[in-house]
Amino acid sequence: MSMSAAGTRRQFVLGTLAAAAGAVGLARGAGAEGLALPPTPRPDDWWVKRHRDKLAELRRGPVNLVFIGDSITHNYELGSTAPNYDFLGLWNRFYGGRQAVNLGFNGDNTGNVLWRLDNGEIGGISPKAAVVLIGTNDTIQGRGAAETKAGIDAIVGRLRARVPKARILVLGILPSGISDWKSATDLAVNTALANSYAADRQVTFMDAGYRFLKDGATDVSLYMDPRNDPPGPALHPDAAAQARLAEAIEPLLSSWLGDRNRLSQ
Repeated sequence: MSMSAAGTRRQFVLGTLAAAAGAVGLARGAGAEGLALPPTPRPDDWWVKRHRDKLAELRRGPVNLVFIGDSITHNYELGSTAPNYDFLGLWNRFYGGRQAVNLGFNGDNTGNVLWRLDNGEIGGISPKAAVVLIGTNDTIQGRGAAETKAGIDAIVGRLRARVPKARILVLGILPSGISDWKSATDLAVNTALANSYAADRQVTFMDAGYRFLKDGATDVSLYMDPRNDPPGPALHPDAAAQARLAEAIEPLLSSWLGDRNRLSQ
């Protein structure tokens, strides 16, 4: 799909609002530390339709590479004539011709992803690689580090069981400008993930967050949300910044897929 730069900016605030709406009544990690969210569908019509559409896309196959996540991954389907908002162009540059499927859903938390995986989104496929970027909406919704990590671990467990031949790349939660508490919690999640998968032969953890920092703090100039009308806190990298993430993971992906490194073009 394609939209104007202004329309694109408005679209990206929705993930933040949808995720924040779920925070009402939640203590910060209280009562559920260390426990993954149960698999949970969302009632939104667009979400149900997107799930069905993705099942059809997966059936058309073959599938060599899957991206699993929230709005940051979903954004790869948005095109624009403005380079800083042309995520689709970025996707085509790095993942076009690789039989890649985008399983990012705007506003999803780990429980929503688990439901999708339990309901067909990794059924009947045998990809070489899976990239997981999830968890930022969990901490936006007030979940603590242990609970958020447990959700990510549960997603990895589903992938191990159902696509056992796939190499799994778990990406660290990206820096944001939501709150000091969220930033500290995300750091704790990333540190715990790094420790858990340090010696894992199937799963690799990578924290590319340093590419989004300036002088040790989130570089808000790399994010779209502060440019929205009204502006919001930094959460969604623009396309130029998201290219930094694609560049970081490209050498590993090209090795796993056994194809040409897209950084060489």
